[in-house]
Amino acid sequence: MTNRLKILRAERNWSQSDLAEQLEISRQSVNAIETGRYDPSLPLAFRIARLFAQPIEAIFSEGN
Repeated sequence: MTNRLKILRAERNWSQSDLAEQLEISRQSVNAIETGRYDPSLPLAFRIARLFAQPIEAIFSEGN
């Protein structure tokens, strides 16, 4: 799965720690999602989508 999380975060000038705090997860989890080492659970994907006010499909997509 690929994602636009790093881009969306950068557009808002948020650090990984800032995003992690808002999502109530660790900074390491944010890093793992951004680098594709970890796919978020569906509830977490929904929280991310809500935070960025975008549909899940606009943030996450199938791919390498």
